[in-house]
Amino acid sequence: VSDDTLLEQPRARLERLGGVRHSSIRRPLELFEGRRNSAGLAFGDSHALDALLQGMEKSELGAPNLASIVDGAEVPGPTAASLQSPVDASLIGHVHEANEAIATRAVDAAAQGFRAWNETPAEGRALALERAADLLEANRDRLMAILAKEAGKNLEDGIAEIREAVDFCRFYANEARRLFVPQPLPGPVGEENQLRLEGRGVFAIISPWNFPLAIFLGQTTAALAAGNAVVTKPAGQTPMIAVEAVKILHQAGVPTSALQLLLGGGAVGQAMLDHEKIAGVVFTGSTATAKAIQRQLAEKPGPIVPLIAETGGVNAMVVDATALPEQVTDDVVGSAFQSAGQRCSALRVIYIQDDVAETMLRMIEGRAQTLRVGDPALPTTDIGPIIDEAARSKLAHYAQSREGLRWKGEAPRQGTFLAPHIFELREDEVLTDEWFGPILHVKRFKAGQMDKVIEEVRSTGYGLTFGIHTRITDMAQRLAEQAPAGNVYVNRNQIGAIVGSQPFGGMGLSGTGPKAGGPHYLLRFVEERVISTNTAAAGGNASLIAMTDAE
Repeated sequence: VSDDTLLEQPRARLERLGGVRHSSIRRPLELFEGRRNSAGLAFGDSHALDALLQGMEKSELGAPNLASIVDGAEVPGPTAASLQSPVDASLIGHVHEANEAIATRAVDAAAQGFRAWNETPAEGRALALERAADLLEANRDRLMAILAKEAGKNLEDGIAEIREAVDFCRFYANEARRLFVPQPLPGPVGEENQLRLEGRGVFAIISPWNFPLAIFLGQTTAALAAGNAVVTKPAGQTPMIAVEAVKILHQAGVPTSALQLLLGGGAVGQAMLDHEKIAGVVFTGSTATAKAIQRQLAEKPGPIVPLIAETGGVNAMVVDATALPEQVTDDVVGSAFQSAGQRCSALRVIYIQDDVAETMLRMIEGRAQTLRVGDPALPTTDIGPIIDEAARSKLAHYAQSREGLRWKGEAPRQGTFLAPHIFELREDEVLTDEWFGPILHVKRFKAGQMDKVIEEVRSTGYGLTFGIHTRITDMAQRLAEQAPAGNVYVNRNQIGAIVGSQPFGGMGLSGTGPKAGGPHYLLRFVEERVISTNTAAAGGNASLIAMTDAE
């Protein structure tokens, strides 16, 4: 091969050849067979980025009065609370919180709407969810503006969240088509057996503030896809984006009787869960709250109510001496500090082999030093605010009181911002608590101690995400098999699970399963019915009589 050929610019070669695209390589929107992929944004494309920023700026959010939605109508509660932005503490809305009476009314309305929605063919339910996905993309700029102002999402995280919400809608639409058709079962001649799936009834959905659109819609659309009616209650910090999401689902064709929204705090949630017509509960949040819900459901009279819970994790990453330092640096900083560390999947503690620890830690600290903390609506911002002052104060107190500080970044004083921190743990210290913010812990281990590291991680009882960095294939495979976690990531970051590609959910203290965005998730939302028919009683099996020798 000549030097001229080797040095030819790829773009020039493509132009000379008239363009080349391999027919077996799918285009981005066609990546997932059977459903359209969500649309992304190339941040290096100045025209696309400017269009997004202008669209966000033109989105008039104002300071709306937000209320629960029951049977399609806004139902203000007796008390109103101010909704403040975590970015600058500005007033962005007024929340008229529901009370017990409104919660009861919402569950009753959903119970009334359940039968009609459950009897809607799976194709009709799927089409409604796909229309919702299209509407999410059409309203991208407004949703981005709300996510930035209300939830503190920077541009990268906001786009990723909208994409995940879109993917959930389209994925569960396809799952409804796959699962909600009569499935023939084997049996003797003269007998026909069928397995059918149908909704359980009214599902109560309690969603978190850290993914106020993606998880909110993921849980809600899964329940709807399975034929259930839904009463959903978002986190108190992020009601505005939930109102937008519910309106989009109604606009897409989900009946107002099948989907109700309650705004308010823990008392509203308890009233909703206490209702006798609740047939299932989906919750994402802390392990302590999940256990409290479990106890509340166990004490209720009537049928046993299933609980699908996705909770937190003290997520670890193991780095051995063969790992590529540049790759480790990028993946550690992204996993620990993206979204201000406010992801249940975020990296909390990294175990680095002592032989390479100091060099790698200097690189990680140097990379972290380049991160900019500030207004999430600005394209230059890497880390946004902590969700509210209560959470920030708790994290700040921990950071100020503990020993072993290796590095600390800078953050604005106005707003609920927290600078990223890196602490080094003592040899005898084990991280057992989840600190839900931009705080990374580091621990060294010596060669030959990998089994001890795995046992230490397992001893926490959590099992959500686990990262592995090594260039030894056998080591990666062995650790992946032993890792006490529901999601294991090898030589990459450990956040940002993609619907359908990396179904997400933990084990132990990190959740009940099944995994969201996976092939088994909808099955937890259903009742199974088997219908066995004696076909001989009606004159025999017509298909058997008509069957030829060739068949």
